[in-house]
Amino acid sequence: MTEEEHSKHRPPEPINITVLRARHLRGSKGDALTSLVRVEYGTSALGESSKVDSSADVAAEYNFNSKIDCSFEDPVILDEIAYKPILITVVEVLPKEKKQKEERTNQLGQCTVDLLPLVKGENKYKSTLVIHPLPGSPFENLAPDSPRPELDVVVYVNEPLLTNEQLLESNLMTVTVEAAYSVPESWNPSGTQFLYNVTLPMPITNDRESTVVLSNGVLKSASDKDQPSKQKKWTAPGAAQGNAIYIHDQFVQSSNYDQEDGELTGKEDREFRIEVETEKNRVIWNTERRCYMEKSAIQSLQSKIAQTRVWPVEIMRTTMPTATKAKGKEEENPIFFHGVAYVNLAPLLYPGVKKIRGAFRIHAFNEQELCEKTKRKSGLAEEAVRLATAMHRNASPFVKAPSKSGKDDKAGKEKEKDKDAAKKQQPSSLLKTAPAPSSDIVPEAEVPAQQNIEGQQYDEARSYIFLEFVLKKPIVPKREPEELAKKVSEYIPPRPLFPRRTNGAQRAVDDFHQQVASIGNLVLEEFRELFADQLANGELPQVNNSVEERRRKLIYELNSSGKYFAFKEQLKHSVVKVVREKYLQTSTFTDQERLQAFLSELYVFLVDEMHVGLSNVLSLEDETPVPAPLTDTMQLKHFAREAEVNENFELAAKYYQERLAQNRNDADNWFDYGTFCLLINDISKAEECFKETISIQQQHLSGLLLYGVVCAMEERNDMAETFFEAATAAYPDSVLAWTMLGLFYDGIDNDIQAEFAFLEAQKLNLAHAVAKQKQQQIANEQADASVTKPVPPSVISVAPPEGTGDASLLHGAENQQDTGLLPAAPELTKTPATTEGKNLSPSAYKVRQAGSSNKKRISVSKSAASIQDVQRSKSQCSASKAGSKPGTPDVDEPAREPTPTPEFSIYILAAEFLLEVKATQFCERALAHELLAPKGGPSGTYYVALSRLKLQKKELEEADESLKEALIVNNQDPDAWSIQGHLSYLQGNMTEARNCYERTLSFIADAREMHAIYLRLASIYLQEGKFEEAKNTFLLACKKSPSCVSWLGVGIACYRLGELSEAEDALSEANILNNSDPLVWGYLSLVCLHTGRQLEAEQSYKYAIKVNLQDEELLAEIHSVQEQVGFGNPQF
Repeated sequence: MTEEEHSKHRPPEPINITVLRARHLRGSKGDALTSLVRVEYGTSALGESSKVDSSADVAAEYNFNSKIDCSFEDPVILDEIAYKPILITVVEVLPKEKKQKEERTNQLGQCTVDLLPLVKGENKYKSTLVIHPLPGSPFENLAPDSPRPELDVVVYVNEPLLTNEQLLESNLMTVTVEAAYSVPESWNPSGTQFLYNVTLPMPITNDRESTVVLSNGVLKSASDKDQPSKQKKWTAPGAAQGNAIYIHDQFVQSSNYDQEDGELTGKEDREFRIEVETEKNRVIWNTERRCYMEKSAIQSLQSKIAQTRVWPVEIMRTTMPTATKAKGKEEENPIFFHGVAYVNLAPLLYPGVKKIRGAFRIHAFNEQELCEKTKRKSGLAEEAVRLATAMHRNASPFVKAPSKSGKDDKAGKEKEKDKDAAKKQQPSSLLKTAPAPSSDIVPEAEVPAQQNIEGQQYDEARSYIFLEFVLKKPIVPKREPEELAKKVSEYIPPRPLFPRRTNGAQRAVDDFHQQVASIGNLVLEEFRELFADQLANGELPQVNNSVEERRRKLIYELNSSGKYFAFKEQLKHSVVKVVREKYLQTSTFTDQERLQAFLSELYVFLVDEMHVGLSNVLSLEDETPVPAPLTDTMQLKHFAREAEVNENFELAAKYYQERLAQNRNDADNWFDYGTFCLLINDISKAEECFKETISIQQQHLSGLLLYGVVCAMEERNDMAETFFEAATAAYPDSVLAWTMLGLFYDGIDNDIQAEFAFLEAQKLNLAHAVAKQKQQQIANEQADASVTKPVPPSVISVAPPEGTGDASLLHGAENQQDTGLLPAAPELTKTPATTEGKNLSPSAYKVRQAGSSNKKRISVSKSAASIQDVQRSKSQCSASKAGSKPGTPDVDEPAREPTPTPEFSIYILAAEFLLEVKATQFCERALAHELLAPKGGPSGTYYVALSRLKLQKKELEEADESLKEALIVNNQDPDAWSIQGHLSYLQGNMTEARNCYERTLSFIADAREMHAIYLRLASIYLQEGKFEEAKNTFLLACKKSPSCVSWLGVGIACYRLGELSEAEDALSEANILNNSDPLVWGYLSLVCLHTGRQLEAEQSYKYAIKVNLQDEELLAEIHSVQEQVGFGNPQF
């Protein structure tokens, strides 16, 4: 028995209300008095206590207990407990006077007891309540410093009204109607008094709704400047009077315009609201209505909000009813000024949202408009008026019948006269839009639709009503925010230190100086050796002829010995560094004139620097080799998928090729590269990749299927059929393989083979569902039962053997599941085929050969046998149990259960796989079959898959239509919201994209591609200047799946926030993951410029230019900072 059925069969639970004592009472004749208390609940009198004597110092000990029974057969009972209070009236009993048969009584005051804690799960609570004076009571004349009379009350139940499970599943909606402003000018506060009612529907079960009515509105004139009480009133106070009609400690909270969710929040509406709220008539309610909602009611509310978004709130004015209902005739309650406000409750479906508060425009009520906007056939006006009239007549059940004196009769006649006068006015309820007549009788245009003339005054006056909807807990729970580390460096893994590079422009010049000095010393040694005798004798004439002769002899010696070329080679490296570091020239010149000009400039510079460096003696340090890249094949695949999402296909191809360079013998590397080639429509290269995949691993299921898909796309059907059949032969238990085979046969109009393949796939899908259910039952029994019951082998044999299902998982799909791109479904891939003959069926061969070529084909009927075993499992279970436990009663035998339904159809499973591998042609076929399947049709999963397909094909409008349908079916699908965000992002609507991404991240369940959501949302934050939010979002991406792009985003956000140390850490990590990203080098140069490091700034700027930095704004910013600090550009 479920929890809901158990609660319906639960006997009524008595709610006990015990009035303990009253303190500080005072009677009409002094401090001493005799009193009693009366307890009421709605229209029911729960009883009155005995008379008790008390004084100012002695409390009145009533100790009176009363109770009401709470029935659980109807949730309306719990709803009433939530909003109806217990009314307690303190009554003074006066002594009898002469000639009096009965004692006189005088009502001193009242207080209300809130029963809401019982609905919230409490068993017992005690309240000390202030007794509010009634008109004429001695409590009205108490001194300000004297103690107020108060009453102690205890409310308790033996068992909680709601179980823990019901508390978790139920909810509480609190509706507060505050006021209506800018009401029609014809409403006169000093004229005939009317009832001002507000009504709205509220689900109480999945198929039932209650009519919520708030009828105690008070019309205030513009001249009445007194602020009304902000304390909220009871919706159904019963016979309460004075301040007893207010809810204890519940007040209307004020809010500014920016925090409202209504329709009049713009700057142009604020002046209008300030004017009408102070200078025009208004109707004040300040009334709160609590609505208890069980699980089915919450689901109904959520479904209706998702379908229509708006919720109707009707407003109307009715005549003031008489005190008692006339006998023998049905009383009419005409409705005037019937209006409606359409409240957008869609924000309640946003994760974590519990409150909607704001001003909503009042429009003339029109049934046709109501039906179009809310899908409701009619309004609630008539039912609301009936309920409001009943509440208005809800006098205390302790009051006796009215006397028959002439005064009462005269007063009654005057009220009837006023009511008849009001009836002469035309009620708006009679002016509803006429229904459209049948087209075969009278044309629609010939029947003019009547208009709600009174209701149109709302539109003319621009009337609006202030409402508040508050839930105890959100309909859609919100994900708890993740705690991020205070320092970016905590997310960076430890790495070996890279050697500090010293190849700046200044260092290049210094190296040139060193080489010049070194070569100068060598030439000087050669000169001394060559002319050693002359130097020893001091015979070195300095005449021109002698000097020229020595120069020729030295040059000849250097050339003939080969030392000249050695010196030139020694100097060449430093000259090349000067050209690259100082002049930033790394490519050959195409213009001869530019080359000559550059050589001339370079020659002048080198000659000047040669003279400077002849006296320097420096040595060039050896450079330490750079460590090998630290990225592995999975990281490279992640980077490639990230580049695909950003539509940077050139970078994605580079990453895929790097994976192949690391390991060309990995079939997954070739398969992933092939799916990328399908994405960019390079079919020939994709075919080569899939061929390599199969050549490396012959039973690679995804490779076999995708090679067949490529062959089918090129209309090589014989070869495609061969590989699809090879997939079913290698994996006979794979739902995906059989479904793909059926889709192929369907594409070539081979209906017989297609029907057989689909039937085989459906059998396997059903068998997997049955096996999953049985395994779950076995696990539950082993966990809960003390005695383990045996399970027939036929039940377990349907699932893949332990240790083989995951091991034989197709490599491509396995990798997709690891990255969160495919739902992990065991039915997609199963164990490879064995060589045993029992796995093959001759009958299957005959069916497969019908209408085909003479090629040998392989088929399997093991799944059919498995289905038969599963169908016999119940009887075998019973026999097994009887054999293992003799004397087991019949009660222990399992009840006959319906065959479980698979979670996803075979076409959805195939579509999910095809979407991941970018095979759009076959995916369209799969979704078409899903739409036409007997048990299929448009579902939330179907619409999401269709939108993904349209997005891959860049058909954005069709994708948007599919997403709208998906969100109507399931408004809490994170995948649908994330794809909606991607769609808005691609369309350039960044505000809508940000809202969708934020909503996706608020769900507890993750969407399909969280990394792309983090990156795009954070990039939007950067564009909007929200750098702190951008940093935190980028850090979430780095925490879960770091990449160059995510760390670059962290670095940019930290740089904009002025956190230069954090920015450098993040940018350095991004540079390690991809050292060819120009943006990383550009921002590293900015960080180094601001921290005063000239060498690193020049190096970073040089590499940014080398890798082709094209961001003009970033370049301009770098040049501006370089000019400010005076360094950073080697060309200065």
